[in-house]
Amino acid sequence: MGSQLSFILGFFGLFLLHKLVPIMFQQSQTTQPKVHYYDFVLRDSNFTRLCSTKSMLTVNESFPGPTIRVRKGDTAIVNVHNYGRYGVTIHWHGVKQPRNPWYDGPENITQCAIRPGHNFTYVVFFTVEEGTLWWHAHSDWTRATVHGPIVILPALGTTYPFPQPYEEHTIVLGSWFKGDVMSIISEAMYTGGRPNSSDAHTINGQPGDLYPCSNQTTYRLKVKPGKTYLLRIVNAVMDVEIFFGIANHNLTVVGQDGSYLKPVTTDYISTTSGQTFDVLVTTNQDPSLYYMIASPLFDGQYTPFDNSTSTAILEYEGDYTPPSTPVFQFLPGCNDTDAAVSFSKRLRSLASKEYPIDVPKNITTTMLITTDMNHIPCPNKSCAAHGDRLASSLNNFSFVTRPIDILQAYTRNLSDIYTTDFPDAPYVIYDFTGGKGNASEYTTPGTRVKMLNYGEQVEMVFQGTTIVGPESHPMHLHGYSFYVVGLGYWNFDYGSDPVSFNLIDPPKVNTIMVPAKGWVAIRFVADNPGAWLMHCHLARHLIWGMSTVLIVKNGPSNDTSIRPRPSYMPSCSSS
Repeated sequence: MGSQLSFILGFFGLFLLHKLVPIMFQQSQTTQPKVHYYDFVLRDSNFTRLCSTKSMLTVNESFPGPTIRVRKGDTAIVNVHNYGRYGVTIHWHGVKQPRNPWYDGPENITQCAIRPGHNFTYVVFFTVEEGTLWWHAHSDWTRATVHGPIVILPALGTTYPFPQPYEEHTIVLGSWFKGDVMSIISEAMYTGGRPNSSDAHTINGQPGDLYPCSNQTTYRLKVKPGKTYLLRIVNAVMDVEIFFGIANHNLTVVGQDGSYLKPVTTDYISTTSGQTFDVLVTTNQDPSLYYMIASPLFDGQYTPFDNSTSTAILEYEGDYTPPSTPVFQFLPGCNDTDAAVSFSKRLRSLASKEYPIDVPKNITTTMLITTDMNHIPCPNKSCAAHGDRLASSLNNFSFVTRPIDILQAYTRNLSDIYTTDFPDAPYVIYDFTGGKGNASEYTTPGTRVKMLNYGEQVEMVFQGTTIVGPESHPMHLHGYSFYVVGLGYWNFDYGSDPVSFNLIDPPKVNTIMVPAKGWVAIRFVADNPGAWLMHCHLARHLIWGMSTVLIVKNGPSNDTSIRPRPSYMPSCSSS
């Protein structure tokens, strides 16, 4: 089936895809994968929060945006119409898109922007994912308002690896800015300083009772006593990690980033920007009102952040007198990195006969990648960061996007777009978590990528540093899920730390938090050819350069090679 779709995409274009794919799937539709069609209309719409109204870019005039709902093995065809003021792309966060990087979405990495007044149709293959993922804009800061959930149900004929829940609900955690987000980031890039923090966190688009002018619009989830509900939680927050909990209720975590986990019961979850969780909640408390709470974790030093708490209400049905104030529960503090690390260390893949895993054990490529906060010199010390420009980097190189996308440059052998010298380790080795030592606080801008042969078994260690200041970083890899085999504090030790690696049932994820003054070790097989962005998912760090691109070369056959480039890709010309 994959080769048939590739043939259609490569030689007959989107028109025949619309006509022929339904025919291909019309037989035995009760068991065969399906094709789902969506129209995403991007335009500015008015929204009122925190006592004021503003116009902002959304999809189909909703915040958060519409849910894509499919089954494992299905395909979604999404036609994006851009009636906004800016060029935009859409990324399908956590979807592998095998051999299909053209539709991955990051601007100037796999495509150029969909210009205002134009449209582009994405073809999204859901092949190995099952659970909850999400989609979002991937151009500057547009994802603050352009995002929504992806629900991937089990394939027909299969079930969840846990009892069928009574109901399912999506919970999208987001950020609210009173100002225009594009103006905020444009001002910060002009001055070289920090962008303004958000003014509120949101749960399903609403800040909640603890913010002004918000208690009448607080999101409410009505539930029946004695039932089990599946909450699909998406962290779309821009620049902090989030603790989430429900007062007096335990949460049973059963999935993360589109893969199942061994059940973990907890009274809170820690979720970093970009992550998704599947959580079971049983309504076994006295009928009443209970707060759902989202509060920040931010462990950076000397950096302002949105230290406010968003709430929603879990509302029991029944005949009772509701309290004047819902039951509240305090979550870990805003600088409690230990609570976040402790939660992450409890997560294990299901690793069952029905849901096997395959952790790479014969490593052929090893990389040590530092996640650095930096400065870039400004002429005459004219910028906002003590005269310098704020920056971030991987291995002390800040990624610079080019006016033509990396994938096009690679497949067409265009020169002078990127270099292939992203290093496997930092050039200067020092006490990463004890100070900057002889490492420079100034980063080197450039468009450096890492080349990988098809089939390489890769181990990466992300190492936090204190060059300018320690801070956690949620690292996200496009086109892949990876196994988190180790996580710890201080400097990674190649002699002792691998001894404790979990190679039996590590969680398989697409985004992982590198703790401040700590490290994370991941493994994956480079079996998805294409150009895939790897970056910190905190919005300001991405815009400052904490990213690189992994170019995975074609394998030995058509079925291990990049699909043909669609003929209708957005133009990179500004005219």
